[in-house]
Amino acid sequence: MFLYYVRLAALSYRRNPILSSLMVLAVAIGVGAYMVVFTLNYVLGGDPIPHKSSQLYHVQFEYGDPDIADFEPPPQLTYRDAMVLLEQTNDVRRTVSSKFVAVLEPPGNQLQPFFINGRGSSADFFAMFDVPFLYGNAWSRTDDQAQQQVAVLSREMNDRLFGGQNSVGETLQMHGLTFQIIGVLDRWQPTPMFYDVNNGPIGTGEEIYIPWGLIASQQLRRSGNTNCWAAPENASFEAFLNAECAWVQFWVELPDQQVFDDYSNFIDNYSAQQKEFGRMPLPPAQRLYDVNEWMVKNEVQPDETRILSALAAMLMAVCLLNTVGLLLAKFLGKSGEIGVRQALGANRRSLFIQHTIEAGFIGALGGILGLGVSALGLEGIKILLGNEIPHDWVVMNLPVVGVTITLAIISTILAGLYPIWRASTINPAIHLKTQ
Repeated sequence: MFLYYVRLAALSYRRNPILSSLMVLAVAIGVGAYMVVFTLNYVLGGDPIPHKSSQLYHVQFEYGDPDIADFEPPPQLTYRDAMVLLEQTNDVRRTVSSKFVAVLEPPGNQLQPFFINGRGSSADFFAMFDVPFLYGNAWSRTDDQAQQQVAVLSREMNDRLFGGQNSVGETLQMHGLTFQIIGVLDRWQPTPMFYDVNNGPIGTGEEIYIPWGLIASQQLRRSGNTNCWAAPENASFEAFLNAECAWVQFWVELPDQQVFDDYSNFIDNYSAQQKEFGRMPLPPAQRLYDVNEWMVKNEVQPDETRILSALAAMLMAVCLLNTVGLLLAKFLGKSGEIGVRQALGANRRSLFIQHTIEAGFIGALGGILGLGVSALGLEGIKILLGNEIPHDWVVMNLPVVGVTITLAIISTILAGLYPIWRASTINPAIHLKTQ
């Protein structure tokens, strides 16, 4: 019976192609526009590491100045605080990380030297964030302590330098230093980049990873945000490291409540100790933020997307209101046909089901056309954002396609409830007299 009603819906479409096409177009525009915004929210608002986002915590200290009422605590830590937290002896996974830029001299003579974006991090960085490896592996904590000149390449950089071949064991020159390649990452682009949202939650990630201590010991050129609230004693790099300047991200993995409580007590005690030294004078609102709390605090999903969502929802409502009128005109235009069906034995229930399926049929066609509208809208977003966002992030994946079709069908049926009810309650006697 379902297929029979679908066939009736298709025949009804053919009898009134213009009216039906207008309804499909209205649904497509409304749903398509809404899905463009939905996709952006889906990309920016999703949990980038759902299986352990509640176990990964970003550490933040309140360095506030009591004389400055609106002093915002910086999202990063100072070098000396990061070193203390890194060198504490408990067994929890923890990582410091910072961005840097350097000139890389490619092996061979095919490529000219070029700047690369890199990240210095601790060995635990890869295990904590489930970073996948294509070849080799990460360095160890022992390598961290010895500041071994080892490197892990992104898959894209390995493709560029070595044509995608296994480059583990090869060496490369960077910042005048020789690094041995010990690993190559597989594709890894968490969305958003939760581990460094303060330097931009949207990006293509780093091209090379090295032990974090090399940034300071080799005085690599740092990249990313630096917040200072007290000037260094002099212009030396050593003075900068000891200054009240926050430029280091610090994450810790706390797998259960007991470990969380122990670590929370540890940093509370450390903060209290620093207060005695004249630092961290303000009571903190919070020191540990899990992944989702950290993204909310840093407004990874900007308010503009919520405004766009409201505007898109209103546009879809207007389109569906137009669909209500068009459906009413179409169904009431079939009064004679409905009267004949009633005279042949069709009851109100079967008429209601028939027209519900017809509304769903129109919604499905609108959803399919809406996919095209959404695709065009997302291409426009890519053009507007340029290289500020990886283009392969803003795509209509399978969940978004499914939501688009489902939303179009359900919203069209809901919009058509009144026309469907009117069509199923037509008095057949009046219309049979006119046949």
